[in-house]
Amino acid sequence: MRKAVIALLVATLVVAGGLFAATRLTIEPATSAPPPCADATASTVAGRAVPKGPVAGFCEPELAMAATILAAARDQGVGPYGETIGVMTAIGESGLRNLDYGDAAGPDSRGLFQQRDNGAWGTLADRMDPYTAATNFFRKLVRLLGWQSMTPTEAAHAVQVNADPGYYAQYWGSAQAVVAALGG
Repeated sequence: MRKAVIALLVATLVVAGGLFAATRLTIEPATSAPPPCADATASTVAGRAVPKGPVAGFCEPELAMAATILAAARDQGVGPYGETIGVMTAIGESGLRNLDYGDAAGPDSRGLFQQRDNGAWGTLADRMDPYTAATNFFRKLVRLLGWQSMTPTEAAHAVQVNADPGYYAQYWGSAQAVVAALGG
């Protein structure tokens, strides 16, 4: 019985101490957070000036990835509409980050476009190389009959074959802003 009472007292003190510490943390004045994109530096990618950002919430590292997508689009001759579809898709798939991991729906997915290890997108090195991954995306896009007259999300879905054909629509405005900022 005595051990149970002591254990109860110790547990009560631990909980009370934790609550006190939590209260102190919320009362302390907050330090100001660094401004968005504070550590970013402007760069040039494939001949395009890449701003530090933010542009549509993206900073220089993500904008550099978008510039790489635009370079692949230019080399594939897809034009501004296709460029923006590519950026929109990469925003939806990875937030314009070159991810070296997949998700529950595609644990083998990798890269900017979260391309699967099914043989259609090349080797792991191809999927992890932003320019090659974007090139493979645009090669599949231009093989779609009538892709220029599809809505952006329909075109992206037809290439990516994800679960929700309307998924990418939410990223269209951000993609337009990013492409415009990069001079696309």
